[in-house]
Amino acid sequence: MRRNLAFGGMARPVANRGVSSLACLAFVGLLALAFWAGALWIGHLLVRMSQTGF
Repeated sequence: MRRNLAFGGMARPVANRGVSSLACLAFVGLLALAFWAGALWIGHLLVRMSQTGF
């Protein structure tokens, strides 16, 4: 099978790699923050429900 060289190797510009890496790290951090905020909210809800007897 032939390999199309236009899509391999250094086809993308390298100049924006630092910005995209930083944006990726920020996005992953935001996802982690949203996950733990949701986990704490659900835990708090379960504790409140167990104290009041539903």
